[in-house]
Amino acid sequence: MYLETLDLTVVAIYAISLLLIAQWVSREKHGHKKDTKDYFLAGKALPWWAIGASLIAANISAEQIIGMSGSAFVMGIAIASYEWMSAITLIIVGKYLLPVFLKHQIYTMPQFLEQRYDHRVRTVLATFWLGVYVFVNLTSILWLGALAINTITGLDITYAMLLLAAFAAAYSLYGGLKAVALTDIIQVVLLVFGGLMIAYISMNEISGGAGVFAGFGMMLEQMPEKFDMILSKDNPHYMSLPGISVLVGGMWVMNLSYWGFNQYIIQRALAAKNSREAQKGIVFAAFLKMLMPVLVVLPGIAAVMLAPDLSAPDQAYPEVMKLLPVGIKGLVFAALIAAIVSSLASMTNSISTIFTMDLIAHSGGRSEQQLVTIGRVTSLSALGIATIVAQPLLGNFDQAFQYIQEFTGLFTPGIVAIFLLAIFWKQTTANGALSAAIGSAVFSITCKLYWPSLPFIDRVGLAFILCILVGIVVSKLEAKGENPKAIDYGSVDTSTSTGFNWATLVIVLMLTGLYITWW
Repeated sequence: MYLETLDLTVVAIYAISLLLIAQWVSREKHGHKKDTKDYFLAGKALPWWAIGASLIAANISAEQIIGMSGSAFVMGIAIASYEWMSAITLIIVGKYLLPVFLKHQIYTMPQFLEQRYDHRVRTVLATFWLGVYVFVNLTSILWLGALAINTITGLDITYAMLLLAAFAAAYSLYGGLKAVALTDIIQVVLLVFGGLMIAYISMNEISGGAGVFAGFGMMLEQMPEKFDMILSKDNPHYMSLPGISVLVGGMWVMNLSYWGFNQYIIQRALAAKNSREAQKGIVFAAFLKMLMPVLVVLPGIAAVMLAPDLSAPDQAYPEVMKLLPVGIKGLVFAALIAAIVSSLASMTNSISTIFTMDLIAHSGGRSEQQLVTIGRVTSLSALGIATIVAQPLLGNFDQAFQYIQEFTGLFTPGIVAIFLLAIFWKQTTANGALSAAIGSAVFSITCKLYWPSLPFIDRVGLAFILCILVGIVVSKLEAKGENPKAIDYGSVDTSTSTGFNWATLVIVLMLTGLYITWW
């Protein structure tokens, strides 16, 4: 499939407009030079709509659109649990966790760990996250994005990765988080519109022009197995999404790690004007997460009927895009690029924030402007490394989304254990935290090798419990009592507005209805 001239014109207009707007919002008052707060936290002045849009734009990228559609092609709507469970996780983060981080006025999550534990914990976790962000997350965004561009336009994958990296750098390198977050509302509008269009046209195609509802009804009738939210043990994909564990097990650990303790995501909320503004942004993002399966999962399921003979599941979304008419195809392609470059820009900004603020700034001797320059060089370097290693790392995986979940699942239990112990148990020591971090990899790999029949989500849940126990035991053995750096959670303001509370109720009711309908 190749884009027509009109499609390419639409994409060009989008790209030029985004670059111009990013430079405009990144401008500074005369005589003011960007400091670290401006570059890494957008001057701590982000409004709620920018926070919510940026959370989703950072989250929804090629690994979600292409990868999750590919997983939906294989296992059906059950993969939407990652999206719908994320909505309620965001609410929990907004009420119980985010107020702690905002009170500590941090730039990065490793910085919080140093405030609560010691510098060793900060350095270990900062180094770990840099490795994961560059070699897992950034590479997957580049690779899957380039794969989509290759399928749609025929452009060589290597050139596609280079173009994506150059575009992301061009619009975000100067302005930092402010440029990314304030343009993400454009990205999200494009993403939602493009996703709705492709869902509409694919289901209308299935019904032979009889409409969306007729097409959706045919999918329910002809592929009922694709609409099981809770997979039974005899389902061939039970190992990926093990039944009720999706609701009560390791999925919570994965989601809390991603939405609550992940620099790449939480940085937007840390840049809020205040706690209330951050919470409003999180509610906005939670509602958008409820919509995401319509935009991403349904096209993947539709591809089973429209293109059943795909050579790889991750080709599902690009294949369905071929149904779009000229002009609309360019708009949807622009939406896909918007999702990719926004995530690339967000990821590189978080990489530069951690590297600069956690590994460089604490040593002193550098001005604010020098630190901003280091951040920009770090962003460029990360993009360059990821472009080089993307194909060797990901080229042989059919379902890249599942690969990402499997890999991060090795370390997620320890990360969640470290943060929850830091916040809620005053006796946790730095050695206890480090022991939990090391135990996460040990427990996860041991279970994978010697208990291969244990689904990976259950493995995450089991490893998390063991990490908590290790952290408690080691801390108790040191017999130091209450840590002098312990957090007084009782002094943290976790109150929420009436609007936040009503939004929570609506989301819980929506989730309950969805799971009852497709249990």
